[in-house]
Amino acid sequence: EAAQEIRQLKEEGSLYTPDTFEQYVQSFTKGKVEHPVVKALCLHIAHDCNLRCRYCFAEEGEYHGRRALMSYEVGCRALDFLIEHSGGRKNLEVDFFGGEPTMNFEVVKQLVEYGRKREKETDKHFRFTLTTNGVLLNDEILDFANKEMHNLVLSIDGRREINDRMRPTASGSGSYDIILPKFKKAAESRNQTNYYVRGTYTHYNTDFAADVLHLHDEGFEQISVEPVVCDPKEDYALKEEDLPVLLEQYDILAREIIKRRKEGRFINFFHFMIDLEGGPCVAKRLSGCGAGCEYLAVTPWGDLYPCHQFVGEEKFLLGNVYDGIVDKDIPKEFGEANVYTKPECKKCFAKFYCSGGCMANSYHASGNINGNYAIGCELQRKRIECAIMIKAALAEEGEESDA
Repeated sequence: EAAQEIRQLKEEGSLYTPDTFEQYVQSFTKGKVEHPVVKALCLHIAHDCNLRCRYCFAEEGEYHGRRALMSYEVGCRALDFLIEHSGGRKNLEVDFFGGEPTMNFEVVKQLVEYGRKREKETDKHFRFTLTTNGVLLNDEILDFANKEMHNLVLSIDGRREINDRMRPTASGSGSYDIILPKFKKAAESRNQTNYYVRGTYTHYNTDFAADVLHLHDEGFEQISVEPVVCDPKEDYALKEEDLPVLLEQYDILAREIIKRRKEGRFINFFHFMIDLEGGPCVAKRLSGCGAGCEYLAVTPWGDLYPCHQFVGEEKFLLGNVYDGIVDKDIPKEFGEANVYTKPECKKCFAKFYCSGGCMANSYHASGNINGNYAIGCELQRKRIECAIMIKAALAEEGEESDA
């Protein structure tokens, strides 16, 4: 009966509000292109890694180049570059990334100290994030992270056999037993906030709901498990024939989250975190994360790229932290990309929830940042459906939810 009513509303043109935003696109993007303001940097503090993850786009941390550690001098210049190009923005984001950033942890500490000094001199505020595979995580690093890192990203794929298949150590042994107790300690030490465990699912664990729930059963409340994006020729690549199973997994996960939340067992799955009532303004929803304009990646020697997934691809080299952005065409191309420049997005109901999706995923799937990653689009639409289902189910119980 409900489905019939929805079909009738759709046929009458009453289900969707008219899209009146396309006429404003130029005015929304003009300022971003003509007067770019950088708000965030991904600092590649180490182009080296102690894991050998099979799906790693960074090629064991080398990013199509050579192993290297960022020097204190390059890092300081990167922070100064961010301040100089941040315009009127007060709050600035810096993610210590790799490779594995804890392999260069002394420089991480020194750069945080430098950043705090520059805050006082410039009236800016840095929010630091550390992304780690956990192998070197110890009490010293954790204490420092809890004091200085606004967020902590902990990489683990889920069940032991799944994690160890895709995330072995350099010797070929599994990493699960090394990192799990450290991650559990980290999550508890941060009172289950301002962190998340971040996993990747592939063709080898299309039953990924089991991995999400395994992580929750191990005590993690903040969880993100995302689809792999890679060359379709890879054996672990997701395939179109995987879609029915993947879509069903989101249904399974949504039902289980509802059940657990009603039982008082909190779980926050990032792909179901969708603000269905408010959220960012349309200007922000038009074009996603700001890669290539507001968000840049910095290599150990100071080169600038649109984001970490483009590092090492020379056609996307923008410049460096010393000379600034030399190739002005790249930020222009990224700044002008939005949900109306992507043919598949224009007609999609979900466009203002994914903002056109990840431009790196689009590029690697289609060869064009204005293309689309078809499997990712199907999954995104399903996530929105599940988020609505969760919100409706919890509303019946009177539970307020961000999901």
